[in-house]
Amino acid sequence: MLLLLTVFGVVLLGAFAQAVSGFGYALVTVPLLTVVVDPRAAVVLSALTGIGLTLVAAVRERGYARWRVAATLTGAALLGLPLGLLVLARAPERALSALIAVVVLGCVVLVWSGVRLRTGRAGLGAVGVLVGVLTAATGTNGPPLVAAFHSLGYDPRTFRATLAATFSGTGLMGLAGFAATGQLHLDVARTALIALPAVPLGWWLGNRLFRRIDPLLFRRIVLIGLLGSAGTALAGLAG
Repeated sequence: MLLLLTVFGVVLLGAFAQAVSGFGYALVTVPLLTVVVDPRAAVVLSALTGIGLTLVAAVRERGYARWRVAATLTGAALLGLPLGLLVLARAPERALSALIAVVVLGCVVLVWSGVRLRTGRAGLGAVGVLVGVLTAATGTNGPPLVAAFHSLGYDPRTFRATLAATFSGTGLMGLAGFAATGQLHLDVARTALIALPAVPLGWWLGNRLFRRIDPLLFRRIVLIGLLGSAGTALAGLAG
């Protein structure tokens, strides 16, 4: 019961972060879930509970999404997915935790420093391949997208909508990969089903806040969320 309540709370917090920033779900849920389940189960559990959230968000915000960009990134992600599945299946648990910490910290540095990524077709393709690897290996595929979309200068609503569109495609591919490689277990699916009601509740709470923030505050929320996730990942690694 304690395990299920913890998972419910983590999913609630992740959905809230996703509604406010557009990308926080996996960055919040994966590191926190590794406290109560193994890293592989955490990645799959996060993917299962989060896919409905991103699909609904993509449909609701479809008028604001840059669909051509999302399609380019999703297509390129398919190339990186097999490597990510291999890492998830073969890497030691501690190595997976280290990878999560490095990815999150890397994104903090990119966004905080204001580094502009190459966002032409080749640049977006490279970002997409990396997203594919991270989708399967750690579930934390948001950081390179966050940096790329900040470089493109998207306003908060376009930012959130295009992320949702990209996450929908990569999330479905990731779940198919987990099922094909035997990572989708009955116990994980059962836990995800119990925690699922936390998703709409967290989204509703976060969406109320999202409507009341300006672009500058939005950027600060992005950075604070990333720093918190990085700290959690590092704490888990140290332990």
